[in-house]
Amino acid sequence: MSYYSNAQLEAMLEDTESDQAERKETWAGSAKSKGREAVCAFANDLPSHNTPGVLFVGAKDDGTPSRISVDDQLLLTLSDIKTDGKIVPPPSVTVEK
Repeated sequence: MSYYSNAQLEAMLEDTESDQAERKETWAGSAKSKGREAVCAFANDLPSHNTPGVLFVGAKDDGTPSRISVDDQLLLTLSDIKTDGKIVPPPSVTVEK
């Protein structure tokens, strides 16, 4: 199920980070814990947007691509956020390339 069109995702990527959009240049170091914090905040939806938040992995702070390899292993690792036990209760997560 897709909540955002490609045009909406591109606009979110080009806009500043917000309570619905977060960017991570890579999935290494502190980006892993900061990314999980963002997913947790999206799941809590305190502002009651009633739409999903988006974590862009492979995007610099200005929205340009960081040129990391988005391979099957990275997608699997990101999918595991839901069940790796580091966010309780598990959030609803969809991973797309």
